[in-house]
Amino acid sequence: MLIKSMLFLLTVMSANAYSQQNFKEVDSPYQADNTQKFEFNSKVLNRSYDIHVKLPKGYSNKENQHKHYPVLYLNDAPYTFKVALGVTHFPKMDKAIIVAIGFAHGEHGQHSRVRDLTPENDPTWRKYETGGAPQYLKFIESEVIPFVEDVYRIDSSKRILSGQSLGGSFGSWVLVTRPALFSSYILTSPSHWFKNDMIFALEASYAKDHQDLPANVFYATGAVETPEYERKPMVKGQIDFVKALRARDYPQLNMKDEIVEGTDHFSTFPVGLTKGLRWLYQDVWQVE
Repeated sequence: MLIKSMLFLLTVMSANAYSQQNFKEVDSPYQADNTQKFEFNSKVLNRSYDIHVKLPKGYSNKENQHKHYPVLYLNDAPYTFKVALGVTHFPKMDKAIIVAIGFAHGEHGQHSRVRDLTPENDPTWRKYETGGAPQYLKFIESEVIPFVEDVYRIDSSKRILSGQSLGGSFGSWVLVTRPALFSSYILTSPSHWFKNDMIFALEASYAKDHQDLPANVFYATGAVETPEYERKPMVKGQIDFVKALRARDYPQLNMKDEIVEGTDHFSTFPVGLTKGLRWLYQDVWQVE
């Protein structure tokens, strides 16, 4: 409790430029050290979301007071944040500040995520509202990122976006529509099949007008994610999208992809996040 009180004091003292009316700290359900939870009232979306933050061990130590850290952004916080806490438990993986966005308050999680993570309306999804990703990304860009980078010591050149399933295809959509917002992507089991594979047309549209795509991208899908088991061609969707990107021969696109043996749609994210972070830390950034 003392650690969390000190963290909140530092948060309040650091939030100089950002309006504190947009957020308040509340008790975190996670007992891990260096974690915080905020209720964030979005003016862009006119909805409230929980935002969970984990700081690397030693963040508040005097010897690290001038150190700036990579930041890992996650959606689907009720699942992904718990996974990230486990993945980053040991020092070799505890290199980044983790920021995980939950579901809209008062909404069923599936309804919230389907709306927020899909880029266009698809009337075939009769049970769900779709097409909210542009506004949701605006919320992230204009509200969440400024808050995080005002309050914490962030290396803005090392923003990572990670997501699973619709969160993975959301990341692919950001990659080919707003690639400069994040430098790196860890995307697992992406739902590239959404709205008749629309992501492929967006990729082609980007390629038509651009000669480069500066980004570090790690893709992972489970080998069992085939139509026979998952009803959707998840493996093919990743393979075909990666093939399309590689065919562009972008000079600054650094990409690695894996089909993970033995994992399905519900077990690929922990493996993919671990491998993706290790790739970024050891091979790309060489972070100590």
